[in-house]
Amino acid sequence: MRVGLVGTGYAAKLRAQTLLNDERAELIAVVGGNTLSKTEAFARDFQCQVLDSSQQLIEQEDIELVIVSNVNSEHGEIARAALEADKHVVIEYPLSLDLVEASELIDLAKSKQVLLHVEHIELLGGLHQALKRNLDKVGEVFYVRYSTIKPENPAPRKWTYSHNLFGFPLMGAISRLHRLTNLFGEVMAVNCHNRFWETEVEFYQSCFCTAQLNFTSGLLAEVVYAKGETVWEAERKFEVHGKNGGLIFNSQEGFLFELQQTTPIEVASRRGLFAKDTAMVLDYLFDGTPLYVTPEESLYALKVADAARRSAEMGITIAV
Repeated sequence: MRVGLVGTGYAAKLRAQTLLNDERAELIAVVGGNTLSKTEAFARDFQCQVLDSSQQLIEQEDIELVIVSNVNSEHGEIARAALEADKHVVIEYPLSLDLVEASELIDLAKSKQVLLHVEHIELLGGLHQALKRNLDKVGEVFYVRYSTIKPENPAPRKWTYSHNLFGFPLMGAISRLHRLTNLFGEVMAVNCHNRFWETEVEFYQSCFCTAQLNFTSGLLAEVVYAKGETVWEAERKFEVHGKNGGLIFNSQEGFLFELQQTTPIEVASRRGLFAKDTAMVLDYLFDGTPLYVTPEESLYALKVADAARRSAEMGITIAV
C-alpha cells in the first residue's frame, strides 16, 4: 500500500514510523507546513519525497492511501479532494469543523467505495478500556464528569491555540465528547459555556470550556476542557457515579468504589496508540479486519460538539 502523508507533527511522525516498519506499506511522499527545512528533515528521516501541496500529493497516481495529520481547519478540504480522486483516507479527528461537510464526506466515501477512517485513539487507550471493563460493576450510571485541564505558561503560539485552525474547543478536542457517546449512547440536549483569554489577534492564550450533556437514558454528564496561561492546576480526571458504586480515574490511576471496598484498577499506558491505529487500518485494507470505530460514530460526536458550539454562542440549551 503506497501512502502519502499530509503533516509533519507528532501524530504524523508516529504514523510514518509505523509505515516504515510495516512491510505492507511504503511511505511515498510528505507535504509539510510553512517550514520547508522541517519537512525536508522529516522526509530524510522517513525515506520519502517532499511535495509542494496536498493536491500534488493526491494527484500522484501511485499513491493509494492519504493520511491527513495537519491542522483541523484543512481536514475537510483535503479529505474531499482525496476521496474524489478515489484514494483511501485516514484522518485525525475531527473529520471536519463543519458538520454538513463531514456528513457529505462520509457519503462520498461510500459512493466511491473507498475507506474513510477517522482516528479516535481515545477508544484504544488504557483509560477507555478500563472504563468498559468495569462499567457494569457500578450499576445504573446517573452522573459522569470528565475533566482535562492543561496549564501552559507561556501558551505556545501554534495552531492548537488558534480559533480558525483548531476550531471550537470541543470540536477540535472532540475525543472528550466521543468517549462519552461511545460509552453512554445518545445525547438529548447540551448546555455549554466557553471563555477565552486573549491578548493577540491570531492566537488566544487560554480557553476554558464547560458543557453539560443530558443523555436520553437520563444520565447527566459534565465535560471540562481547559488549557493555557490562566489555568493553574493540571487535571485529567474521569468520574462515573452509579447506583451500586463509582469509578474514579485520576491520570493513570483508577479505583472502583463499592459499599464495602475500594479496588485499584490497572490502567494501561497511552503509548503506541497511533501505531496501533495505523496497523489496524492496514489490517482492514489487506485482510478486511473490522476497524474499531466507524465514521458515523465520529459524525455523531461531531453533531454533539456542534450543538455545544451553538449553545455557547447563543447562551441557550440546544437539543441534539
